[in-house]
Amino acid sequence: MKKALFASLLAIVVSTPLTAATAFTDAKDAVTYRQAAFQLIRHNMADINEMIKGEVTYDAARVQKRADALVLVTTLPWEAFQVAGTEQGGGDAKADIWKNLDDFLQRGEKLAADATVLQAAAQSGDTSQVRRAFGNFARNCKACHDNYKQ
Repeated sequence: MKKALFASLLAIVVSTPLTAATAFTDAKDAVTYRQAAFQLIRHNMADINEMIKGEVTYDAARVQKRADALVLVTTLPWEAFQVAGTEQGGGDAKADIWKNLDDFLQRGEKLAADATVLQAAAQSGDTSQVRRAFGNFARNCKACHDNYKQ
C-alpha cells in the first residue's frame, strides 16, 4: 500500500507540469482533481495521526515521509475550486466556498504553511514538536471542514 500511495503521489508530481494547462478543461475534471488531492491529504494525515495516537508504532522516518508528502499535496486542490462551474460539481463542498472564496483560499494557504511547520518538526526528531505541529495542522483542517464541507 505504501508503494502504491508513493507511486500515485509521484505520478501526480511528475505529470502536473505537463497537464496543468489542460487539467481543468471542464468543471468535472477540476472536481475530480481536487477530490483526489484531498484523498492524498487524508491518507498522509491519517497515517501520522495513528502513530501519534499510538494506534500503530511511531516511526520517525515514516512521519517524515508523510510530512514531506503533505507539504506538496496541500498545495494542490485550491486552484481547482476556481474553475467555472465547479460549484455545481457535487461532492461535499458547501456553496459557502464560492461565496467566501478568498477566505477559503487563505485557509488553503494556511494549511500548506502548517504542513511546512509539520515537516520541520518531523525533521527535528522531537516527538513533542511533531504532536504540536500536527495538532495545529489538524485543527486548521477541521476548521475549514466546519465551514466549508458538508
